[in-house]
Amino acid sequence: MGKITVTHYTDPGCPFAYSASPALAVLRWRYGDQLDWDLVTIGLAEDPRRYEENGYTPTRMVVGHLNFRRYGMPFLSTPRERITATSRACRAIVATRLLFPGREDEVLRALQLGWFTSTLLLDQDEDIAQALSWVPGLDVAAVVTAIDEQATIDAYEEDKRRTRSAEGGPTDFQGKARQTDGPVRYSAPSLVFSDAQGRTLEAGGFQTIEAYDVLIANLDPTLEREAPAEDPLEALQRFPEGLVTAEVAAIMAQNNMLPDRDAAERALIELAGQGAVRRTQLADDAVWQPA
Repeated sequence: MGKITVTHYTDPGCPFAYSASPALAVLRWRYGDQLDWDLVTIGLAEDPRRYEENGYTPTRMVVGHLNFRRYGMPFLSTPRERITATSRACRAIVATRLLFPGREDEVLRALQLGWFTSTLLLDQDEDIAQALSWVPGLDVAAVVTAIDEQATIDAYEEDKRRTRSAEGGPTDFQGKARQTDGPVRYSAPSLVFSDAQGRTLEAGGFQTIEAYDVLIANLDPTLEREAPAEDPLEALQRFPEGLVTAEVAAIMAQNNMLPDRDAAERALIELAGQGAVRRTQLADDAVWQPA
């Protein structure tokens, strides 16, 4: 159990949540198991009608994703066949949490990469299974089968209830909350940090690593704080499942300074040339892993 619990309200289909991945990678690098993560799914849409009624199309979605490239995560520019809802993917995360506690963050990441770097339709079980095949050692069939089980549905509804409790709080005060289906809810990603004494600090909606770091520093300055990685290989060895270029750059950045993505990529290419790391193309970027 970590010294600080991080309640992470998120949804695999949110581009803001996906774009926060470098900052979250820094938190995991910097504080490790001193942070105890509690992943709560938002359930942005039960079906695609809300998006369709607001004029969204697969092409418009992809064009909108261009605005997020500045944050460094890979995006595919090919439109999907149709608009998809996020509820079924959220329930896959919840099913994983029930069946294989501790692996839900891996499933979230696989679904995010599937959502933003492929044309998979992640409201269909076969496509969810394909996305989850990227998670090593996971019983994908068991997860997919459990999506429609009552225990999963009940836990997902509890996630939605927890998420829709932001009214009047710090996230709402900052204008970071949303109201799309009734109650005021946390937007993705929202992080709520809590210590053992019950003190709580919120970073609602999309925030920078500086915001997360200053909340942790004020909540518990006794934590051990890992220095930045000195080279990409050091970062990748901590995350053998792989990191994209922006995540490596963020982990190497000094004391919350702006990451140097180009320098990180050059160093990664050098390591690949030496056979020390493996590069797998992913949309307009790559996943890097130790060789």
